[in-house]
Amino acid sequence: MNEHDLVLEVLEAREKRQADRRRFIKVAGAASAAVAGASILSACSGGNDDSDVFTPIITPTPTPAPAITDQDVLNFALNLEYLEAQFYSFAAFGTGLPANILGGAGTQGAVTGGRQVAFTDPLVAQYAREIAADEVAHVRFLRTAIGATAVSQPAIDIGSSATSAFSAAAQAAGVIPAGAAFDPYASDEAFLLGAFIFEDVGVTAYKGASPLITNKTFLEAAAGILAAEAYHAGLVRTVLYRKGINAPTAMIGTKTIIEATESVSGARDSLDGASDLDQGVRAIGTASNIVPADSSGVAFSRTTGQVLNIAYLNRMATDRGGFFPAGVNGSIRLSMGN
Repeated sequence: MNEHDLVLEVLEAREKRQADRRRFIKVAGAASAAVAGASILSACSGGNDDSDVFTPIITPTPTPAPAITDQDVLNFALNLEYLEAQFYSFAAFGTGLPANILGGAGTQGAVTGGRQVAFTDPLVAQYAREIAADEVAHVRFLRTAIGATAVSQPAIDIGSSATSAFSAAAQAAGVIPAGAAFDPYASDEAFLLGAFIFEDVGVTAYKGASPLITNKTFLEAAAGILAAEAYHAGLVRTVLYRKGINAPTAMIGTKTIIEATESVSGARDSLDGASDLDQGVRAIGTASNIVPADSSGVAFSRTTGQVLNIAYLNRMATDRGGFFPAGVNGSIRLSMGN
């Protein structure tokens, strides 16, 4: 088989995999829509008395939403950077962010959980320290770029109890049984899976938010952070793939390493709507899948609402939950209703 045929094989395998996943999500979405439709019909019926007259529901004219500013978008990103920086800082160094970069607009919250990982692979430890330093730098950089209106850190849950956000995400993905605990600080592999939960979402968040930014200086800043997050995500995916290939029977919870990434990916996709915006690291055809991309090789985008669906671990419209128990700070704080 020549090089051209190999490329075609990989592209065809990727398109088939995405088509299969979209078909599953579409069926699941149709079932949800049918249930919702039945509820709407029930609510609009005239009751059991055939003589009842149907009264139409009059929807009031909605109040226009205030325009989203560049500072709003960067503050939304700052919330995500607080989360990532706290997780990596605790995992790599055993300490959280310094108090002098946590204050600002909105209610400042505390961090639940977090501790240093006893790494057994020195390379993973080095990767963790590098990413942690980058994420802390992102917090400082965004706070400086935003200025006086920078939001404070919201309440963050990066704990490892059975009721923590990490455990809820792992339970939903089937990586651990219902009611069990997932500890992302327990091993190199658990840490990498915890990082995997964040990193791909961060890339899609920055890509999805970039069209909302009008100021070229702010756009360049966001593009620079997007590039760094993409490097982080690619590294995490590469190490998970390599460990999964080298030790195919190694487990994270009830799944092999590669199966665990697929399960987490599927759970994220079930939260953010009907579109297929996520991939695990399982090989596609004869190629690896380090870069989650569409058939054009382009990275996926998520809206701010879809990002919050995953951060809040809720596919409904809400303003809190999951990794942000009291919600995020700033004007962009509502997830989508899917």
